[in-house]
Amino acid sequence: MGKVYATTERVYQAAPARVYEALADYTGTRPKILPAQYSEYEVRAGGTGAGTQVHWKLQATEKRVRDCLFTVSAPSPEKLVETDANSSMVITWTVSAVGEAQARVTVEASWTGAGGIGGFFERTFAPKGLNRIHDQVLANLAEQL
Repeated sequence: MGKVYATTERVYQAAPARVYEALADYTGTRPKILPAQYSEYEVRAGGTGAGTQVHWKLQATEKRVRDCLFTVSAPSPEKLVETDANSSMVITWTVSAVGEAQARVTVEASWTGAGGIGGFFERTFAPKGLNRIHDQVLANLAEQL
């Protein structure tokens, strides 16, 4: 078993504080930017930034659905970290300034993958699929800024 990583990013014509605020809004903005692979989205505690607990099901492939229960932390002013209680998955959202009124959002997901041949396929294909999903989230975010 080894760690599996997926990373994607996008630059926005918006102030980093505004982008972070939108990402940290789990009751308003987040449900609007989630693509069809997400279902049963529900904020169970909090709703803004650290301390939020949020549930969803993620249909990663046609046959693979993850039941996720994430708790959000904010270890620094530009990071949101979502830690899944149901798996080893951790998703880190980092917002950084890249120019005047521009922000880069980097989404990094990691989890402990399977071993053996299944693990090989997971490490090879799962990051690409998750990057496509996160790229759609980031594209939808652009519409909300």
